[in-house]
Amino acid sequence: MYEFNHIRFTGESLILLDQRALPFREIFIECKSAADVAESDREMVVRGAPAIGICAAYGVALAARNLQKQKKFDSPTDFLAKLDSEADMLRKSRPTAVNLFWAVERMLKIAAVTRPDRVAEKLADEAARIHGEDIEMNTRIGANGAELLEGGSTVLTHCNAGSLATGGYGTALGVIRSAWKQGKIKRVFSCETRPYLQGARLTVYELTRDGIETVLITDNMAGYMMSRGEINAVIVGADRIAANGDTANKIGTYSLAVLAKENNIPFYVAAPRSTIDPTTKSGAEIIIEERSSSEVTEIFGRRIAPEGIRVRNPAFDVTPAKYITAIITDERVFYPPCDFKRG
Repeated sequence: MYEFNHIRFTGESLILLDQRALPFREIFIECKSAADVAESDREMVVRGAPAIGICAAYGVALAARNLQKQKKFDSPTDFLAKLDSEADMLRKSRPTAVNLFWAVERMLKIAAVTRPDRVAEKLADEAARIHGEDIEMNTRIGANGAELLEGGSTVLTHCNAGSLATGGYGTALGVIRSAWKQGKIKRVFSCETRPYLQGARLTVYELTRDGIETVLITDNMAGYMMSRGEINAVIVGADRIAANGDTANKIGTYSLAVLAKENNIPFYVAAPRSTIDPTTKSGAEIIIEERSSSEVTEIFGRRIAPEGIRVRNPAFDVTPAKYITAIITDERVFYPPCDFKRG
């Protein structure tokens, strides 16, 4: 299976594959501070909830290293206050993905019980641990999800929930990869995923390198394909899962879930347990990020809409739990009704 060395930590900097340039060029960007990492998150150099969380962890490690190196603190308490301020830049970079907040809080808990002269080393180790754990979790998600598919299945996926969106292997694409290896998948349909084209640019890029038969469709073709019996299952990732099972994912996911329900097609969400947020009661409480209008009015820098047109660009939508057949995690498969407040 094709893997991407898209997140690399050197100890002094974080090297990220610039996903904005794919599939045409492979360009790497060096982040030397938490501010650099936050900007890379915001500007979509890196995207995908698990990958954003991993990068945030490395961002906290970089912040600690820089504070320690520059001696910009007066006491251990002052060090933690300044580290939290640096971490806050990361928290604000992408408000919908819960993995970001989970990873930052995990790092700050380590910092709180570690001497300032050793904290940079400890945090670098913890970030690497988070990275490695994510790859292991994705492998288990893949195995758990593959069991749900019948032989000869044709599946539809949306956005990119693969290696590029995670530490490696992928969530939704992890299920697809595992099922493909078992001979259960005949073909994958990938929605292009407007406006940022993550499906066309990234998912197709990954799957074709794995030798998985892939068909690219525009987002508005999905219902037609379902009505013709050409799709047996839909598998997507998630950026935040509420306590009741409502799920935020890339804009367009909700529409696919409704279409799947209408056509009696199972709709699966694949995500690590860290994407489940028991403090968020339902999807109504999930903050939906609004992005730049230029992502809608332009494609690759070329304007496609009249000047002055008003634009809405929510990056995510929420799929109510009633439309979800199952949530596939690294632990096990959960079937609605869900109550994640109780674990």
